[in-house]
Amino acid sequence: MKFLFAVFLVLSLSACETAQKAEQNDNIVCNPMNLSYRFGLEEPSRREAADPSVVWFRDRFFLFVSKSGGYWHSKDLVRWKFIETNQIPTEEYAPTAIAIGDTLFFLASSNELSTIYKSTDPLSGRWEVAVPQLDQPVWDPAFFMDDDQRLYLYWGCSDERPLYGVELDYSRNFAFKGRPTELIWANTAENGWEVPGDYNTLINQKPWIEGPWVVKAAGKYYLQYAGPGTEYKSYSDGMYVADQPLGPFSLQASNPYTAHPEGFAAGAGHGCTFQDQHSNWWHIGTVTISQKHIFERRLALHPVLLDEDGILHSNTAFADYPITIPQYKVNDFDAFTPNWMLLSYRKKVVVSSSLDSLTPDRMTDEDIRTYWAAQSGEAGEYAILDLEKPMEVNAIQINFAEHNTKLLGRQKEKFHRYKLEVSVDGSRWETVVNKSLTETDLPHDFVVFDQALMSRYIKLTNLEVPDGNLALSGLRVFGNAKEAASEQVELISANRNAADLRSISLNWKAANAADGYVLSYGAKADKLYLHHKVYGDTSLIINSLNVHSNYWFSIKSFNASGVSPASIPLRIE
Repeated sequence: MKFLFAVFLVLSLSACETAQKAEQNDNIVCNPMNLSYRFGLEEPSRREAADPSVVWFRDRFFLFVSKSGGYWHSKDLVRWKFIETNQIPTEEYAPTAIAIGDTLFFLASSNELSTIYKSTDPLSGRWEVAVPQLDQPVWDPAFFMDDDQRLYLYWGCSDERPLYGVELDYSRNFAFKGRPTELIWANTAENGWEVPGDYNTLINQKPWIEGPWVVKAAGKYYLQYAGPGTEYKSYSDGMYVADQPLGPFSLQASNPYTAHPEGFAAGAGHGCTFQDQHSNWWHIGTVTISQKHIFERRLALHPVLLDEDGILHSNTAFADYPITIPQYKVNDFDAFTPNWMLLSYRKKVVVSSSLDSLTPDRMTDEDIRTYWAAQSGEAGEYAILDLEKPMEVNAIQINFAEHNTKLLGRQKEKFHRYKLEVSVDGSRWETVVNKSLTETDLPHDFVVFDQALMSRYIKLTNLEVPDGNLALSGLRVFGNAKEAASEQVELISANRNAADLRSISLNWKAANAADGYVLSYGAKADKLYLHHKVYGDTSLIINSLNVHSNYWFSIKSFNASGVSPASIPLRIE
């Protein structure tokens, strides 16, 4: 009897642990966010979404995005449902919203006439005009309600003008209370992150300073803004701080606030910062692709913390690796990661066919701007990824690209449908995902397994594409190779450019078994809040520094089994 009870207890505990792990895995996402990104309304055919605003209203988040034909809602930041509507200007850029009492208010960009809409039931898609015309048209607007219930409006998007703010009287049709205040201007001479270019090298070109958004934390007002341009990998959000909602504002000690200049999904600009129902801070921003069109873009979610000195900062070291959405209040970034590493980097892929120069290796080069395309979109086209030996696989992200598509606008009854199989030996296959009947758009599908799978080969077989050829920008596999992590590495040199203090050159020795490196840096040794991921190389030039700041730099290596300890921070004057 005791034996049976012991067996029952072991089985019960095992089932409980399995259930807990499945529940935990149910709250894991991966950037780019897997949303039903709409095709643009004009040629060339491409998907687009950018400039997000998130607001909490009636027990859920609402997500408003440029040029999307509607908006999304979610209760958990993991699963999003789309609402299509023509009752608000969803074809305008950079929409924003704010909840006041039992009503949600909406405003989009315009250079001619800015109209505010309202809804008490946004899940229905029904809206009506609240304010026919603001005192002046605004572009890239954002609302902010202070603790004293005073309402403010911020806006601006220009390579010539500053960002603006004004107080509103929402009891009198959102009328301006006084003249708009000039808040901040571009300052590329001092702020390297504002210099245009993928790597902030176009020093003679003016940046676009845009997308203001204000939050209040610890009694301070935080004004984030985007630059230098949505088409660049350097697209990021900077941060200013003030004691009053309209300033005067001064630079935060750590800038840019959110940046992800390299990796699979680069860019972290023109977003918004918000708190979830557990009071955790989040930033949602824009990922740049900008290949078929300058506005070919996606969205990404980043965790944010407020430190003891009042510095808002994100952790984007592995911003395009899996992220856990905690269901409780957290105080450090460890709670946001399931510690799954990328297993697929530079691994060999065998395919059914290839089109021209769009070769299979583009699926594993960790660059969303490149992709493989099959010779057709017919059922049966496939890609087989070889991890080189059996590994522990926890999740797979399938990033579809659009090749030879002619689609315009939001599509109905057109989906990516596929089958995913795994194998240890390449002969016996097990189907682990069958999306032959899916009726959900899955441009960046992310599949998380309840229990890790031991697998060497991953096979994706096409069943249907919305249009054009089967194409993949990334067949990304996450888990653990169960080998030794790459060795610790030290910086050999860090030379700041005396002629241009915005720039620094860093070098280090290659670490054994490393896939890549993360350079972390900041204004203090214990505040290395900025990150730059490097694959394969042993040198890096960073051009995004502030000329008046000293910096500390540290480096760590990583591979499919984990991350090495960080080097001792090196101070650079």
